[in-house]
Amino acid sequence: MKRVFIIVLDSLGIGEMPDAHLWHDEGSNTLAAIRYDSHFDCPNLKRLGLFNIDTVGGGVASPLASYARLTEKSAGKDTTIGHWEIAGLVSTKPLPVYPNGFPKEIIEEFERKTGRKALCNKPYSGTEVIKDYGEESIRTGALIVYTSADSVFQIAAHEDVVPVEELYRYCEIARGILVGEHAVGRVIARPFTGEYPFTRTANRHDFSLEPQGQTMLDVLKKNGLATLSVGKIYDIFAGKSVQEVNRTTCNNHGMQVTLDMEKRDFEGLCFVNLVDFDMKYGHRNDVVGYASAMTEFDGQLAEFLKNMRDEDVLVITADHGCDPSTPSTDHSREYVPMLVYGKPIRAGVNLGTRTSFADISATVLEYLGVDKENTAGESFLTAIKK
Repeated sequence: MKRVFIIVLDSLGIGEMPDAHLWHDEGSNTLAAIRYDSHFDCPNLKRLGLFNIDTVGGGVASPLASYARLTEKSAGKDTTIGHWEIAGLVSTKPLPVYPNGFPKEIIEEFERKTGRKALCNKPYSGTEVIKDYGEESIRTGALIVYTSADSVFQIAAHEDVVPVEELYRYCEIARGILVGEHAVGRVIARPFTGEYPFTRTANRHDFSLEPQGQTMLDVLKKNGLATLSVGKIYDIFAGKSVQEVNRTTCNNHGMQVTLDMEKRDFEGLCFVNLVDFDMKYGHRNDVVGYASAMTEFDGQLAEFLKNMRDEDVLVITADHGCDPSTPSTDHSREYVPMLVYGKPIRAGVNLGTRTSFADISATVLEYLGVDKENTAGESFLTAIKK
């Protein structure tokens, strides 16, 4: 059985792209920001070839994987667009963002349909917004609505005031309102609990826009191959052509689930997202936390590599950057790494700088023996397959 595992290290960019200035991301380099911290120790990623990738520096003499630097072709730098492109869908039009908050008519319709007032309505840090508006939200029953530099409509509420399932229903209402020109990439439930300054819980849930075209997942499902998800993947693709969802509470749990998936028999794809790098550390400018999380992942990666089967292929990549060392707390427009490893894959092939994340999709589909149909990307399988 041929199995492909794609593990997305959410936000692990490796340096600014040529158009980074258009996104105010000059100088961003997420990997460079964390690799020299004393808490960063990733010998397995190093042996695979992470530091052999173009412009990264500090590689090993004989890397075990094939490797490349990937360019984002889509017009964006967010999780949704990045994952869609990995799956073979290039987005030529950026998703809408709201640096000044959402239009009055959107908020009014949301308030009317939910029966609750909305507080804030502007870009905000997720941890700071509950500090500043949490007590008022608890006192009045109002919902905290905020956004970021990304295409998101986020709704926060205390779990004792708004039960989680009710918050999810409000998100579904918002998802129904945010269509057409206001079709944001994600509506996100952000429940919190406890006393001031409050704590966000693990009950976050994303209500994504459905992919606006065919993806690798559609092609695999159509051809009877497995499409298994770990972490946020199901949410990012709005469940479209994802046959199995495995939600996770943190990176460690995500890798434990992935290790369990590795023991199962299936033919097709296991698509994994590890969100803590972005959510807990990149957005919070926490270099030490990011570096420590990478070290923890590297240790779990060693176990995964040890248990790979003869026909397994592992792809490690990212969806955008989120440099924790810059003044910005937003995603950054960066190249991302790609490592491809397994017994069917040649070691040490430098694929250079590829023009799209979608080359992953094209290669995976070719390896699994199905036509790419209307998905984007150029396969590099012939260059790396033994």
